[in-house]
Amino acid sequence: MSDIICISDLRRMFAEAAAHIRREQDVLSRLDCIGGDGDHGATMVRAMEMLESEINAENDKPLNVRLKDAGWSVLGVGGGASSALLGTFIAGMGDADLGVESDCKHLAASFGMGLRAVERQTKAHQGDKTVMDALVPAVQAIQTAADSGEPVARAMELAADAARAGAESTKDMIAKYGRAKFLGEKTRGSADAGATSIALLFEGFSAALAEHKETRYGRYA
Repeated sequence: MSDIICISDLRRMFAEAAAHIRREQDVLSRLDCIGGDGDHGATMVRAMEMLESEINAENDKPLNVRLKDAGWSVLGVGGGASSALLGTFIAGMGDADLGVESDCKHLAASFGMGLRAVERQTKAHQGDKTVMDALVPAVQAIQTAADSGEPVARAMELAADAARAGAESTKDMIAKYGRAKFLGEKTRGSADAGATSIALLFEGFSAALAEHKETRYGRYA
């Protein structure tokens, strides 16, 4: 089969990611209550609605332009650093030349550009109990999969696994950014809300592609 994604795949990816975040909205807000305002779940739901709206727009824009527009729309949502970094990430993905469809290597390049855009906006690194603990390993997993010749659906599955492991690892960390950093040891024992959102995002991406590929072509290797 031709291992590419097109606009219909992108729409499914964001729709499923939004569904994952909506289902876990209360969990995300509870996690945010530990060191934040407790509104992370609601903020992420609004952000995903904005992303869906831009991605689903009926026009002839190539994938990268849709991503750029979607990211900029999220930057206007407000609600904290996590949604701003999400918007920066998606907009940064739009810096890649994806055209109207993309293979795994081009998609990996797009995710890499998104990560670099985020890195220019934050001083946080892995181990700081932030979105970076899920985002960095997810993007690295996609790049490794692409370099190994894996299909897009498999690459996204590996990214989702890496993001979830990264988010889970934040349970043992002490927050170093935002209001939570003043709580010290009290932030240990629970996952970071932003990292958990990123994990849900990639899990949604993976679920959308896995279901679609299985339906059309059978289970990928």
